[in-house]
Amino acid sequence: MIIAIDGPAASGKSSTAAWVAQRLGFRHVDSGALYRAATFAAVRAAHPPDEWTADHVLTAAAGITLASEGESFVPVRGGTPFGAEIRDLEVTRHVSRVASMPPVRDWVNARVREAAAGHEVVVDGRDIGTVVFPRADLKVFLIADPWERARRRLMQRLGRRPADDEIATETESLVQRDSRDATQTVQARDAVLIDTTALTQAEQVDRIVALARAKLGT
Repeated sequence: MIIAIDGPAASGKSSTAAWVAQRLGFRHVDSGALYRAATFAAVRAAHPPDEWTADHVLTAAAGITLASEGESFVPVRGGTPFGAEIRDLEVTRHVSRVASMPPVRDWVNARVREAAAGHEVVVDGRDIGTVVFPRADLKVFLIADPWERARRRLMQRLGRRPADDEIATETESLVQRDSRDATQTVQARDAVLIDTTALTQAEQVDRIVALARAKLGT
């Protein structure tokens, strides 16, 4: 069984998908982590970001793949998993541009399909239900108000309650990213839309798990 979870930046896709996978006994595949790993590799390479092409990124990302670690598939290179470095601000600043490059998207999608083959998985990303797994057994599209998404992201990043001016700045950044990512963030026609603005993460996980169990007949 394949469960596809899509949605815009900071909609809680990855953490929700990981929790859903844990509840169901499935594997979690975070496609966004692979984009971030490729972006991190490109940042560490010689070319300045404003000169990057898909070839530059793919050359820098050579050898990166997804490997099983516990209940998840994570990006690794040379057997070593990537860590918090793929979540830093420099990577975040450039990952949207990298993810818009069609050859890079093809590369990531191929790695995700390879990882998922033969497993029951929860896969999250931006075009999982439309491009990567158009025949997924269950498709979910998460949305939330930009202000709430910004607040949640800052809570995670800062480890404290953010001030309104901090949330306003982050909201503007997210809205700009939504615009850049629009072509990759499309809801599949058969996806279940869940607005998480007023939901706790536990509540949204419960909803998706219930949908999955209905599909499984359990």
